[in-house]
Amino acid sequence: MPIKHVICPERIRQIPAHFSWVDHRLVRERYIERCDACAAALYLFLVTVADAQGLSYYADASLARHLSMAPARLEMARNDLMRIGLIAWRRPIYQVLALDAPAPGPAPLPRPQADVAAQLERLHAALGKRHA
Repeated sequence: MPIKHVICPERIRQIPAHFSWVDHRLVRERYIERCDACAAALYLFLVTVADAQGLSYYADASLARHLSMAPARLEMARNDLMRIGLIAWRRPIYQVLALDAPAPGPAPLPRPQADVAAQLERLHAALGKRHA
């Protein structure tokens, strides 16, 4: 294995005081291979500006301007990132998502038979009133 030498010691990266990160699993788990350059640029921008919860409020016009993208191209990039599970979006909020698979929720509890019977009875009563 080659020995690494710092090329520019006066510019070694330090952890910044503000919050931002890029998860190495983006490469290791091949998410980046499922993105085109525009989607990757949008993801990098969102990761950079997001708060600790992954939230960003940048408007589409601002994003398009910062990334030099046409609005239609920005929309395609956003859709690609949502499709592969890297971001969620509900105007006006973007959320950079964790790369971890969500934990499965608890299984629904079985409903007692009496509850089902009561629901059927109410349904029959409602249907009977409609046809009367």
